Amino acid sequence: MGSLPQSSSAYDLSFYTNSSSEEPLVDPKDLRILFETQQKYLNYFFQNLDLSQTLTFTQTLLNSKGTIFFTGVGKSGFVSQKISQTLVSLGIRSSFLSPTDALHGDIGILSRSDILVLFSKSGNTEELMKLVPCAKAKGAYLISVTSYQGNLLSAVCDFNVHLPLERELCPFDLAPVTSTAIQMVFGDTVAIALMSAKDLSRDEYAANHPAGRIGKSLIFKVKDVMKKQEELPLCKETDMIMDQLVELTSKGCGCLLVIDNEHHLVGTFTDGDLRRTLKASGEGIFKLTVGQMCNRNPRIIDPEAMAVEAMQKMESPPSPVQFLPVINHQNVVIGIITLHGLVSAGL
Repeated sequence: MGSLPQSSSAYDLSFYTNSSSEEPLVDPKDLRILFETQQKYLNYFFQNLDLSQTLTFTQTLLNSKGTIFFTGVGKSGFVSQKISQTLVSLGIRSSFLSPTDALHGDIGILSRSDILVLFSKSGNTEELMKLVPCAKAKGAYLISVTSYQGNLLSAVCDFNVHLPLERELCPFDLAPVTSTAIQMVFGDTVAIALMSAKDLSRDEYAANHPAGRIGKSLIFKVKDVMKKQEELPLCKETDMIMDQLVELTSKGCGCLLVIDNEHHLVGTFTDGDLRRTLKASGEGIFKLTVGQMCNRNPRIIDPEAMAVEAMQKMESPPSPVQFLPVINHQNVVIGIITLHGLVSAGL
């Protein structure tokens, strides 16, 4: 891991200047030392991790024919839940099994085809030790992930992964802050290794995230978010500019789509074009048609294009635009996609 960047200027202590305040203050130098120390402890983990153990662990999860269950107590439990949720988002059958609830009926969900991964810093957690014989009786394959050598849990599980831990960042070496960090890094990195090994496609990944920005950017097409039919600000090139002001402003697109009698796109006329024309022509604007002042070479997009591609096209040089006419293969206007529409759709 690299070093922390140096501040470009002296520490800004302006918000510490109330000398009469008795509130405790964070020493900026101490804060930097803490981050540098945590970085050192994480480097210790990376430098000493047994990759052969990790490979066996990852391959075992990949070969699973059942569900991969994760369990842990306290902070390790929270990490286990997060790692399980990461796998689920990748389309891998996984779940969190509370060790307490398991002993009160939930262990019934375990079967011989399942894997149970037990996260524990010490490997001596009482709740997990009570869970092991019950899980073995169900026939599940047990893997412990621990940081203390020679612990009880590793001795009774089918396989153990050791996560090297120099010490906790906590001055008392008690609060689990470094140990949970390396658990999370380990679990999520293995998850991405599984993602790669399963050759998960972008479409498959997006299908698991339909409501989020990730999924929307990979699923939504222009045709899904464009304005169409009565929503379109349409006019003919022979229309007078001043006669089309209502159409220009009422549709909320900031432009007019100039079309011919067959609905082919002729060009676009924007509210910016209106201001520039008014400035240049003054009262002469009353005699000008939209076709005389429109942009006859606007950016356009196909309805089958991805919505995220439309956003990229709007932002591309030489200058950004707020909309794109949507044109089919016959050059017929079928819609308009706006930046506001993309943002509103969560993109």
